[in-house]
Order: sequence, then structure tokens, then C-alpha cells
Amino acid sequence: MKKQARYQLGGIAATVLILELLFWGTMVPLFFLISRFVPKFRMEAPDMLWWQLAGLVLILLFLLTLGWRNRAIRRFGEAGLVARLAPGISGVRATTRFLLLRLGFAFAAFSLCGPQLGTRQEVVEVKGVDVIVALDVSNSMLAEDLKPNRMESARRALELLIGKLHGDRLGIVVFAGQAFTQLPLTSDRSAARLFLGNIGPDMIPVQGTAIGAALRQAPQGFDPNAKGGKTIVIITDGENHEDDAIAAAREAAAAGITVNTVGMGDPKGAPLPLKGGGFRKDQDGNTITSKLNIAMLQEIAAAGNGAFVQATQQQSGIQQLVDDLHTMEASDHGTVQFTGHEDHFQWFLAIGCLLIFAAIVTAERTFTVPVMTGVPS
Repeated sequence: MKKQARYQLGGIAATVLILELLFWGTMVPLFFLISRFVPKFRMEAPDMLWWQLAGLVLILLFLLTLGWRNRAIRRFGEAGLVARLAPGISGVRATTRFLLLRLGFAFAAFSLCGPQLGTRQEVVEVKGVDVIVALDVSNSMLAEDLKPNRMESARRALELLIGKLHGDRLGIVVFAGQAFTQLPLTSDRSAARLFLGNIGPDMIPVQGTAIGAALRQAPQGFDPNAKGGKTIVIITDGENHEDDAIAAAREAAAAGITVNTVGMGDPKGAPLPLKGGGFRKDQDGNTITSKLNIAMLQEIAAAGNGAFVQATQQQSGIQQLVDDLHTMEASDHGTVQFTGHEDHFQWFLAIGCLLIFAAIVTAERTFTVPVMTGVPS
């Protein structure tokens, strides 16, 4: 048999590309059929399917490597001499090794998608703290020193807070010149997000910033029998002109409720825009400016044994409050029953690892035992 001195790159490339087309031609229709006709099948992270395209990169690297090896062999010497000095070069073995690696990668990458089939009922105990957010919806929250405005920034901060509460219960109080409960305490985060879309300055006809009224309204929403932590988070620009908010914060603290404040806006202030364009003006024709009252919000937080954080364009300050919440004693909120999905990623990962291991232990070259042609005297 004639010994091979180099890899037959053209034949190997044709074989690999044909098998790659067969792979995609089989897997895409199969995946479509399973997704459509097996209703209990789902993927936890379908975006990870894009990793399958990395297989094309592996093919390119494989062919480039073989081309580099062929050039190295040519530089080493004449083909016949190389065949005698380096016997056993096998394009079949090299291709087989790569195909095992390629298929193993495909299975491992698919396991990242989190394939799931079937469901199971799970019951979990829910523990957490009770949080009532008092959100300022007065006209001053339309100032644009935080982009696009304070109100939208406050909504984003509240949405971020909702996303970070796990097992905790949340309620929402809105206030301007008056305060009322928008959402009673609930562990349903979807319901909380639904209420966010309806929050705005048009909710309360009486304008103003009655922080004290909000601090007296919020405690009414707490469960008096709950033994865990209770906290109120005031999101406002702090322009309080209506009542004694500091005294209300002390009353809340005396009842075991922590009061935190989140300042929205810039201490330098910003004009208040009108819906039709332009800015609000006073009776003398001067533009009305709304400023963040940091001193007021710091006093309220101190009276309520809580913390003050200032929202900026870069960060809302919510993470600091969430960290503080996690240090509070959690209440037992009962149990929740939900439907979970059976994970099957481990099977694909195991197959992928076995194929990759097989590729590693597969030799690319054949080895022959030299035959003795004579016996020395």
C-alpha cells in the first residue's frame, strides 16, 4: 500500500462540507417538527441556539490546520522521503476525529439552550420582607434633569426594584397633593409591573407633594401580624410643601417601619415643561424651576431609621436599598405552588462530552510495526 505523505485536503473538505449540510438538513426540520408537534417541549434559553453556528468556524479552522500541515510537510522534504520518515498520515482518521469533535460540540452547545420536556408541580415556602413604595406623581416629576424626565426615571427605578424582589411582597402608594394606595401588598410581580404603566401626574387632581400624607397612608397597607421587616421607600424630588413629613417618618419608625428615600432630580433644578411645549411660569412670567431637596430627604430617612440615595443618570440607587432589605428579618409568606419544567440538558451534555472525549483519544495517524528483513550476523 502506498504510504500517504500529505492530507488530501480537497477530498476531506468535500466530505466534511457534505456531512455538515446533511447535519443541518436533518436537524432543522427535526427541530421544527418537535417544536410544533410536541407541546411539552421548550427551551429555557433559546438564544443559545446561535452557538450552533460556531460549528462552521470549527470547520474552517480544521481545514486551515490541515492546509498548514501540508505546507509544513512540503517544506520538510520530498514526498517519498516524508512518507518513509513520517508514516501513517491518515486523512480518514483526521476527518473522523474532527467529526466526533464537531458533533460533540453540537450536543454540548444544544445543552446550553436548556431543553425541557414535561412538567412537574412544585410547592415552595415563600419568605421575605414587606416593601411599600410611595411614588411621587406631582407635576414637578416631569422636570427633565434626569432623562427623559424624573417620572420615567422613577418608573425605571421601581421596575428595577420589582425585578430584584424575590419572595418579598410589594405595595405601591402614589401621592401628589393627596395620597392613596395604588397596589396592595402582593408577591405577584407581574401585577406590580402592570400598574406601573398607568402611573403618571394625571392620576391625582390635587397637585402638590404631600410626603407626610404618603408616609401615613403607606403603613396602613402592612400586615399587622407579619413579624418580619417592613419598609417604606419614598421616590420623590423632595419638594414637600404640604405637611410635616419628618414627624410622619418618626411615627413610622416608632411602629417598626423603616423609611428610605430615593431622590429624583438635580439640586441645581430644572424648568417644568408644558404638554403643548414651553415651560411653566409664575404670575410674574418667570420660569418655574423644580430642585431636588436633598436635605429634606436626608432628614426624612434619618427620622425613619433608613437611608437616602440619590438617583443619577447612570444609576438609580436601588441596588443599595435592595442590599439593605436583604439584611432585614424575613416573614413567612406561606407556600406557593407552581408548575416547573423537567430539565433534560444533562443528556445532551453527557453525549457531547463523550463524543469530545472520543475525539481526544482517537489517533490521527496509523502506526505499523516495522518488519525485519534480515538478521545481522
